[in-house]
Amino acid sequence: MPEIAEAELARRRLPLFGRLAERYRTSDKAGYVMVLPYILHFLLFTAYPLVFAFILVFCRWDIVTPMEFIGIRNVQRLSRDATFWTAVINTLRFLALHIPLQIVLSLLIAVILNGRIKFRSFFRGAFFLPFVISGAVVTILWQQLYSTDAGILNLILIRIGMQPVPWLTDPAWAIYSIAIMATWKNMGFYIVLFLAGLQNVPHELYEAASIDGANRSQQFWRITLPLLQPVMLLVVILSTIGGFSLFIEPFVMTGGGPAESTLSVVLYLYKQAFQFLRMGYAATIGFALAIMIFLVTFIQRRLLDTDQSA
Repeated sequence: MPEIAEAELARRRLPLFGRLAERYRTSDKAGYVMVLPYILHFLLFTAYPLVFAFILVFCRWDIVTPMEFIGIRNVQRLSRDATFWTAVINTLRFLALHIPLQIVLSLLIAVILNGRIKFRSFFRGAFFLPFVISGAVVTILWQQLYSTDAGILNLILIRIGMQPVPWLTDPAWAIYSIAIMATWKNMGFYIVLFLAGLQNVPHELYEAASIDGANRSQQFWRITLPLLQPVMLLVVILSTIGGFSLFIEPFVMTGGGPAESTLSVVLYLYKQAFQFLRMGYAATIGFALAIMIFLVTFIQRRLLDTDQSA
């Protein structure tokens, strides 16, 4: 074939490096080399830490002394650890306010921003801005707002004739105060998710509903909300995972106090690992946290799927 002969002749005219590169590109080895960085990254930063952490569950190790195998003592200790279960209850209390508040406010604001309002682009950026700001910066800002003596919130309450609220110093208020702050910080991200879902709703459905006499409220409950079920499921799952990962807010604002009322599971893990150097016990807490996240999100998904199918 003349074409093949000309191609072979052109290939032979290439310098040695060019011929090697051409042969390399046409071989299967090129694909393996392309995925090699990802494989190495996965092995070094995901697989190895997971395997090592799983080994630590059955060991006692304080970094300084050699690792000692102790069987399932860490698991037994975890089941009897009252402080750990206090941290679990605190995290669930946080989620009980954070998730409903996050969904309601994010969806409400997304519906408003999806309409034809003035300065819509500005408001979208303004609501998303707290999400990209450092968590430590946002936490310090809200710590000042929550200040019992000089915080803006209490100054407003005093001005209207009410008593100041011990937002961060009263165990009854502290975890819910942190939940409100976390909701404000993360709201922008969930607004974007709901906006994406709202823009995928066919406009023809609203036009047909208007012709049939449905008002705005009926359109929202009968059209918008059912079609947002996939986005709602995603928001619930992400909010749950984020809530169980609660760390920077109580770490900076309260340190887990007062009276361990804001001690989260991740903060307790951090203290066990880096304050008391109980690496094996901290690894046990980490795996217990992963199991809890899996179970809660699995139950949430089944419940939402059941409601959607019904």
